[in-house]
Amino acid sequence: MNLRKIKLFIKFHWIGLIVAILSICLLISVIIFLRNAISAWISSESYFKKSILAQSGITFYIWIAVYVISMPLWGLMWIWIMRGGHIQFTRLGKKAIQGQEISIHWDDVIGMEEAKQEAIEVVRLITDRAQLKRIGGKILRGILMIGPPGCGKTYLAKAIATEANLPFLSMSGSEFVEMFVGVGASRIRKLFKQARNLAYAEGGCIVFIDELDAVGAQRSVDRGFGGQTEFNTTLNQLLVEMDGLKERDYNIVVIGATNAPESFLDPALLRPGRFDRKIYVDLPNLEEREKLFQYYLKDVKYDSSIDIKRLARMTVYKTPADIANLVRESALIAVRNKKEAIGMKEITEALERVEMGIKHKRVFSEEERKKVAYHEAGHAIATYFLQPFKDVFKISIASRGEALGMVVPHPREELHVHTREEFLGNIKSYLGSYVAEKLKFGTTTTGVSEDFRQAMWYAHQMVWKYGMGKSNRVGDYTLLETMHPSMGAYRGEKVSFLSEKVKEELNNETQEILQECLKEVEELLRREEALLDRFAQELLIKEELDYDEIEAIFKEYGKSRPMS
Repeated sequence: MNLRKIKLFIKFHWIGLIVAILSICLLISVIIFLRNAISAWISSESYFKKSILAQSGITFYIWIAVYVISMPLWGLMWIWIMRGGHIQFTRLGKKAIQGQEISIHWDDVIGMEEAKQEAIEVVRLITDRAQLKRIGGKILRGILMIGPPGCGKTYLAKAIATEANLPFLSMSGSEFVEMFVGVGASRIRKLFKQARNLAYAEGGCIVFIDELDAVGAQRSVDRGFGGQTEFNTTLNQLLVEMDGLKERDYNIVVIGATNAPESFLDPALLRPGRFDRKIYVDLPNLEEREKLFQYYLKDVKYDSSIDIKRLARMTVYKTPADIANLVRESALIAVRNKKEAIGMKEITEALERVEMGIKHKRVFSEEERKKVAYHEAGHAIATYFLQPFKDVFKISIASRGEALGMVVPHPREELHVHTREEFLGNIKSYLGSYVAEKLKFGTTTTGVSEDFRQAMWYAHQMVWKYGMGKSNRVGDYTLLETMHPSMGAYRGEKVSFLSEKVKEELNNETQEILQECLKEVEELLRREEALLDRFAQELLIKEELDYDEIEAIFKEYGKSRPMS
């Protein structure tokens, strides 16, 4: 391996080596010349010495001036030439990082157990090439990591480099995209050339391209501005370079990561021999979120009374990056509050800041505060009794962002398939504010506009898109409202293939769902009016109620919520 490194060094630095050897030879010759000159000077007559000094004085200062001016210029020119000269903007300034320098091991990879197992197998295939060759297998060329942002795709790629102990070259897809023609393709060539040299010297290399969709989206015909052609050329070069890895048995693995759907990428990238191994990095489940909180909390001082299981339930659909940020934010809040350790209060406040924003000190009249309190109390009671898929973690009449108050519900568990019952529960929860205002004040405020929008969206989707209406109509009618240009719709033009009668029937069915939900919420809040008053009064006094306080009030009235 050391011999290969020496050969590689000579290959890329032979010009510098020649210049260095010539410089040393020139220095030796100057030293010999000076030694002979000094000897001759010492043995010459005194008159001769004085005449030589008089003649050479002016020459000496001229040469000094020439050297002072010319040497920096030569140095700058040499640096400019070595760095690529006039094609500087095509240079690839990426330095490989050794796997051991990254130092991210499997124990540090938490919250993605299935993806981690896939990655462990990848490392085994990279490091145990001899066994793979014995059975006639081929080494992996490309791995595609797909998943939402913040789930740890880059982190997992670094762990693969650490465990495989190979050089790691990392770039973003956007770094290949430039306005200059041919720059993207040139950078692709230089990246893979650098990877091949590292593989030759180190025995292997891992190339990581983040946001692969920036360079790997589906190709299309240029519309006349040249940008699409340049994009297609860059993608074509990536395809060619990945195919070129087969010419020699380079131990190079290209890892791509994207948040975009797999269908967004060009099919040529996904065929066998390129990015044919896929690792899906999904959101962490309940158990994985518990482990993530344990991992991030161990680096800070925190109160032992913190309920990590409850934190994991509060953070459904949160990514590992979200949880890490939550712990960091709670540490800042603890310092601001002059606390020695992070408590449950700081973490809850951090979650509220991230999700809802910072409180605003708006001045309300007592009548406005009362209306906001009943508005939020109606949301909370409707959610508690009629939406069994969610828990009410917070009720607030403190102004945050544009909202004058809010109820913070959290899903009890991850739901990947949404049902009619869940949609109906959401509609009832949103209508709780309207019913509460109407019940207590005989009229409503403009605060219900966003609630109406959300409730109507769910009802509309149920009828128009998911076949959840009473008529049992089959089909996604939203597709027939605005069609693809190939079916008659042009820029800025909406084309409908639905008759007015069908539209009227669908809209009537949507309104029927809203009215039925409204009636159920009205019956609930009339029956639980005492509970509604109690929540409103508590909010007017305390401004905010957390999960424990909410549960205590319901238990005080002997209420328990239905289970999903």
